[in-house]
Amino acid sequence: MGFFDNLGKKASEAYGATAKKTGDLAKEAKLRMKINENKSDINELYTEIGKKVYEKYVSEETFNMRYVEEECSKIDILSSEIESCLTSILELKNRKQCPKCFAEIDANATFCPKCGAKQDDVEAKEVEIVDNQENNSAEQHTSSENSNVNQENNN
Repeated sequence: MGFFDNLGKKASEAYGATAKKTGDLAKEAKLRMKINENKSDINELYTEIGKKVYEKYVSEETFNMRYVEEECSKIDILSSEIESCLTSILELKNRKQCPKCFAEIDANATFCPKCGAKQDDVEAKEVEIVDNQENNSAEQHTSSENSNVNQENNN
């Protein structure tokens, strides 16, 4: 029976790893599709801005920069969504981007293999996150105690 139990465990482990990898690939594909959609939208906005500016130039009308500012803010939003998607893709792959040369490197790398730049310490960031979570829960606890005291005073 030990052989079949061991075989079942190995099959379950292989299935779990395959399911995780497939899920990660599906998430990456969705993120890449979103990136491509946003890039297409940005190109359309560039075209519209250029068309409006040229039309105003040809008709010798004064141009309202408010329109350009609004369209540029849309481009900024789309660009930040692209950056967010790229960051998510790197996290799925357990990778990060070197802040100096922008190469894709291992998430736990101490130095960039391409440019040699020292990378931020990952453990320090994790400690900061834990500290922030502890501070937030302490603040929530204090605010709930204050609201309880206020309720008791009102009664």
